[in-house]
Amino acid sequence: MAISQDFAPPFKLIAPYFIIGAIFFVVSVALLFGFDIQNLSSINSSTLSWVHLFLLGFVMMVIFGAMAQLVPVVLEVGHFAVDLYYVIYPFLFIGTILMAYGFLYSAALLPYGGIVVLISLLIFVLETFLTIKKVKKFNLVMTSVVIANTFLFFGLIFGILMALGFAGTISIDIYSLLKAHIYLVLGGYVGITIMGMSLILLPMFWLSHSFTWKPVEYALAVMSAGVISVVISSLSDSVFFEYLGYMLSLAALILYFYQIYIIYKTRVRIENDIYLHSMLVSYISLVVSIILGFVYLWFPNPNLLLSIGWILFVGYISFIIIGHLYKIVPFLVWYERFSPLIGKQKVPMLADMVPVKSSKFQFMFTTVGMVICFFGILFGYNDIFKIGVSFLFVGSIFVIKDLMYMINFR
Repeated sequence: MAISQDFAPPFKLIAPYFIIGAIFFVVSVALLFGFDIQNLSSINSSTLSWVHLFLLGFVMMVIFGAMAQLVPVVLEVGHFAVDLYYVIYPFLFIGTILMAYGFLYSAALLPYGGIVVLISLLIFVLETFLTIKKVKKFNLVMTSVVIANTFLFFGLIFGILMALGFAGTISIDIYSLLKAHIYLVLGGYVGITIMGMSLILLPMFWLSHSFTWKPVEYALAVMSAGVISVVISSLSDSVFFEYLGYMLSLAALILYFYQIYIIYKTRVRIENDIYLHSMLVSYISLVVSIILGFVYLWFPNPNLLLSIGWILFVGYISFIIIGHLYKIVPFLVWYERFSPLIGKQKVPMLADMVPVKSSKFQFMFTTVGMVICFFGILFGYNDIFKIGVSFLFVGSIFVIKDLMYMINFR
């Protein structure tokens, strides 16, 4: 898939998203020290606060930064209004803090935090759609962006309604909307965005070529149908549509895994680096979460549900984002800072910009911490969970240390 850097925004616009996202990752891990596994549930205020801090502050912040770069590069058109990205991250930052604090200490703040987040995300969605409108011919990546942002928009609407209900501003059945909100944001936006980004980043970093895109085309369509089915089930309380949505989502993930396998088998570049290691942990975590999901359907258990959420968030999503940061950031910094010097003086290679030893420590501590925490949650052992958090916290410090090293590389 052809990409061009001619339409890329300046790195000073992108960098705050990555830095703030990494800070939120450290903070979200640090907050885990205050959790009591034996008294934790998937719907209490502490869990809801942490999930929103993690997803909005870390996951969404980094994804928005990456999409600010990738959307115009892939579409080969300039942003409709690139300066809007200087507004998006402050609003998202403030809204995330208000929502996380509101869940814990003051439900009255939730509507305000939700509105601020909504403004931030609506600006992002609107700017993205207006940028896409400038393109005359659609491709697969553009289709994934449109689908993902449409799901994000509706996920936001459900989220705002739930925040108003949680604060007592309106009377609404929060739990009837919860499933739709979660699936629209995680499956619809995060899931489809990751699929779309994979179409660009994996072939580029592995130098894969001459392979079919059919599996991921089917995966996008099937995942979309699965998300819509779960939303229908949430609104109509239909068990049939709920399980249909789960089955379609599973089929989509199998198709996506097959596409990843095809890309991996046709790769030219074989590097046993932090990126490959992170992708392996990420995809293994996703497989484990799917298997445990089936176990949960037959043997419901609150600790098992929390364990599935943990390995999905920290195992799958975190590792896929962190792994890509080690590839994306050096590339962006090199292109802006060193590419104009080619032919005039010696310039570093991309591999020179990655702190290899430090990245290995990051990977080791983060992986060990994630696995130990998983077993601590699964078996309800608070001490084991805290040991895992200690490892994970050290790994998160290495993440932000390595990020700043790559951004400031001279």
